[in-house]
Amino acid sequence: MIDFQKEINSALASKQLEKKDRVASGRWNPSSFGRCLRSQVWKRRGEPESNPPDERTLRVFKAGFLFEEFACAGIKADKQVKIETDDVVGYADVVDEDCVYDVKSQHSKSFWYMEKFAKRDVAHQKYCNWLQVMTYAMELDKCYGSLVFISKDDLCIKQFILPYDSTWERCIMRELKMLNKWWASGKVPPAKPRAFSGRECDYCSFSGRCKKEGA
Repeated sequence: MIDFQKEINSALASKQLEKKDRVASGRWNPSSFGRCLRSQVWKRRGEPESNPPDERTLRVFKAGFLFEEFACAGIKADKQVKIETDDVVGYADVVDEDCVYDVKSQHSKSFWYMEKFAKRDVAHQKYCNWLQVMTYAMELDKCYGSLVFISKDDLCIKQFILPYDSTWERCIMRELKMLNKWWASGKVPPAKPRAFSGRECDYCSFSGRCKKEGA
């Protein structure tokens, strides 16, 4: 008899092991911008994770990837565009003539909660995501950045579009300045969650090590 859960878990665990053996890029990843500076420095160094994702988390990641892949499949635009500079390396999900799009899936509760966002709150509520997509917009010389959210329950879409402007440029430059200052010093930044309403440590792959080493 086939144990489907066991087979899925095994396949995902094998993929995770392959990622573990990859050499770190030695550059910042915009997908982590706006988060704890310590975790970003350790990630750039390629430090081993004290709290790697468990089986359920790996399944959540895979489910998200499948939804996002499906949503982008029929879009007639460039996909998975690599952005590479001396400071950063990352991939933009979708890029057209004037906009960069970042596609993310969410469970229905989180998705419909976004209905409460006033337009002025969008940049604040999803600041980390905006920093990522606006970094790509800056490097690709695009006028707009867009966050595209997918409900996993019913494939409903909620899309936000903001112009890339001098305000976002200052935000990105400030983030890079802080990170590069710590990198050049060779020291480890203090542990300070900056995302997810202060609950970033709950999701951090270095949280166990952080608690041992202290602030």
